[in-house]
Amino acid sequence: MSSSRRTVPLRLALAAAIAGALVAVGLLSARPSDASSSLGQLKSELGAQQARQQTLSGSIASLNGTIASLDAQITLVQGREATVNANLADDHAKLKQVQADLVTERAHLAQVRRRLALAKEILGDQLRSEYESSPPDLVSVVLEARGFSDLLDQLTYLGMAEHRQQATISITKMLQAEATAAVKRLAQLQATDRKITAATALQARELAGMNELLQSRQAALTRARAAQQSALVVSDELAHRLRHQISHIEAVQAAAAAAAAAAAAQRAADSNPVALGPTGGSGGWAIPYAIVLCESGGQDLPPNSAGASGYYQIIPSTWKLFGGSGPAAYLAPKSEQDAVAARIWNGGAGASNWVCAGIVGIH
Repeated sequence: MSSSRRTVPLRLALAAAIAGALVAVGLLSARPSDASSSLGQLKSELGAQQARQQTLSGSIASLNGTIASLDAQITLVQGREATVNANLADDHAKLKQVQADLVTERAHLAQVRRRLALAKEILGDQLRSEYESSPPDLVSVVLEARGFSDLLDQLTYLGMAEHRQQATISITKMLQAEATAAVKRLAQLQATDRKITAATALQARELAGMNELLQSRQAALTRARAAQQSALVVSDELAHRLRHQISHIEAVQAAAAAAAAAAAAQRAADSNPVALGPTGGSGGWAIPYAIVLCESGGQDLPPNSAGASGYYQIIPSTWKLFGGSGPAAYLAPKSEQDAVAARIWNGGAGASNWVCAGIVGIH
């Protein structure tokens, strides 16, 4: 029996192992249309979640801007509120001082009025006394005087008494006028200070209300942002699970396709065994043919998403590491790809470099 015929049972066993693995994950038991439909539904759900994430991210960014703007407004209002409250405290202090001065001045006015009333009363008594008693005439004063010096003293006394009475009344009236003016001025100042204080207090209340409104709005926006961030986290987790499911299904489908290709190649080999070399494929292969079929289907493929290319699906870094020329394996002739793959395979020690080796059961 030729060596190619001796490999037939091994290939059949490998194909059976692959088919058994696929049946175990439930792929071969489902119709291809069902698998495609499930994959399409998962991709549709993933797209919907990605769109939702974009919407949530945009909304969160907008909320961040609005909240930052509110922070600036709140800082401005709080600064203005602090200034107004300081002015209000100063106004209260001024009003309190004016009120104290007004009380003092009113007490002083009352005292001046009492002094004026007393002076008028004394003056009235003197006038009544002079009216009831005969006023001294100049002749009497002269006759009663005990000399010229005494006469001068009496005349001076009479003049001084009259002048003193008039001066007392004049001073008292002046003090009353000053006290009355001071009371009037302080009363006007008190009214003005009360208006200023009331206006400042109103402004302080308005600023406090504005500050409360801004903070309330900021709190509501912060809660909305937290809710959207939570929704974004949930959507991220769901999208991650969907990607995992999609990757799993695609991997299983790829394995199914590789198994189908291996089975087809096996059938072709069974029908034309002479066309196969020692490891399958015309011209021979540097690694087991089942791995080649699983990796590339025996074709010189261009780079995939991971960069692997050629008959053996070798990535550029491995290609260069094991002496391959050029930037990628698929650009080199098959003979060079065979040589590099043989060095990587290393009699089977490098089997782990191919994922399909584990899929087809070669370790």
